[in-house]
Amino acid sequence: MRVLITGGAGFLGSHLCDLFIKKGHSVIAMDNLITGNIDNIAHLIGHKKFQFIKHDVTEFIYIPGRVDAILHFASPASPIDYANYPIQTLKVGSLGTHKALGLAKGKRAIFLLASTSEVYGDPLVHPQKESYWGNVNPIGPRGVYDEAKRFAESLAMAYHRYHNVDVKIVRIFNTFGPRMRKDDGRVVPSFIDQAINGQSLTIFGAGLQTRSFCYVSDLVSGIYKLLYSNAHEPVNLGNPQEMSVLCFAKLIIKMTGTNSQISFKDLPSDDPKVRQPDISLAKKLLNWKLEVSLEEGLRKTIQWFSKQR
Repeated sequence: MRVLITGGAGFLGSHLCDLFIKKGHSVIAMDNLITGNIDNIAHLIGHKKFQFIKHDVTEFIYIPGRVDAILHFASPASPIDYANYPIQTLKVGSLGTHKALGLAKGKRAIFLLASTSEVYGDPLVHPQKESYWGNVNPIGPRGVYDEAKRFAESLAMAYHRYHNVDVKIVRIFNTFGPRMRKDDGRVVPSFIDQAINGQSLTIFGAGLQTRSFCYVSDLVSGIYKLLYSNAHEPVNLGNPQEMSVLCFAKLIIKMTGTNSQISFKDLPSDDPKVRQPDISLAKKLLNWKLEVSLEEGLRKTIQWFSKQR
């Protein structure tokens, strides 16, 4: 296959580039590098089956020749990023998705949309199934990301129904691993960076809110399976092992061997109280299962962050 990955220099996008190259496909990574990092794909530069194009996907996308699949992963994806780039976040979810879908239609390519568990907002249903419509504040500070992804899902399904584009939608729950930015505001890189530097781990609220953490290799293997599936409607991918943020902070302190303490700050607006995927559909449709335990994934991630120092 010849595959276009938008957001290809980002955390998830770069790991997808690696996977597709490993499986023998040709990969075009596209990124405007607002939140992506060329270092994430530097090891692929010069590979005969890899190409990087610096481009903003909210503008017309031109790719000569055939394209068999488009994986649309371009978007700021952390609370700090979409707070810093609210308009860009909305534009890439709407205009960027529209441009990428237009290319998929023209090339008769499979289109896979990276959606998010954030479409469920601060959920009133637990764990979250794909059939749940969510509880989102459209005008809150997180709304720019939540609603951009909800709109992107609607647009993708409209292209599927009206233009017969072969659409796949993955709803991604908290994922972690090497290549995350230490300052992107997400809990895993923040805690690890603070711990290995001997700083206090910052918890917002009392730390009783829950999250479910999936290692990146498991996530991208599920995405690869989804691309080849017959599914069109959204599919959750994530780790159903739920834990509180406070327990997670204590686990990081234990695994890093740090003397760091825990400090508490006010909870941000609209921060979800719970987050746990129901992955029954992924198991049934994709025969997908987790291979990497939370502790094993954290060991690999801590090792990577330690090397970055």
